[in-house]
Amino acid sequence: MVRLKMKWHKQDKSHSLEEEAGVIAYNIWKVAMDAILNLENADYQTDSNKQRLELVADNLIFMIHLADRMTIEYFDEDERTRFIGELSNKCGKHLVDNYHDLYGTGNYKQEFIDLLNSRVAEYAEFDFSDDDGPGFAMKRYYGEYITGIMGEKHNKWVTSQMIDIEVPAMYRHLKRIMKNIIE
Repeated sequence: MVRLKMKWHKQDKSHSLEEEAGVIAYNIWKVAMDAILNLENADYQTDSNKQRLELVADNLIFMIHLADRMTIEYFDEDERTRFIGELSNKCGKHLVDNYHDLYGTGNYKQEFIDLLNSRVAEYAEFDFSDDDGPGFAMKRYYGEYITGIMGEKHNKWVTSQMIDIEVPAMYRHLKRIMKNIIE
C-alpha cells in the first residue's frame, strides 16, 4: 500500500498553485510506481529498469490527464493551464531524474513531453465522469499501452488487470490527493 502526503503541515497557510502541483506530482509519482509494483506482485513480468520507467511514464501521463479532467471543478481556465503545466513539468522531472540516474544524459525531457502531448490528445476523446473517473474505453486504451510495454509472460491479461484493478486504485488515490491538497 502506497503512503501518500494527504495534508499540509501548516494548514492555516495558503499555498500557491505551483506548491499544490508539486505535492500532487510527488504523490502521482508514488502511485505510478506502486502500480508497477502491484503488477510485479501479481506475477506480471517486467524485464528491465528501462521497461519499468516506460511504464512509469505512461502511468504518469494517464494520471496527469485524469488530474486535468478533475481540475475543472477547482480552477478557472488560466489557473488550470498553469496547474497542469506545473504538474506535468514536476512529474516529468521525477521521471527524467531517474533516467539520468540509470542511463546518464539523454533527451528524456523532450521524449516525455512528446509522449505526454500525444497521449493526452488521444485520451481527450474518451468519456470521464467525476464520480466514476475514466470510462471503460479510456481504461482499455490505456491498458493496451501498458500491455504493449510489458514482457511476454501473462501479456494477454495485463489490460484486464489495468481496467479492473489498477486504474480504479489510481483514480481513487488521485481523487483523495486532489481533494485533500487543493481544497
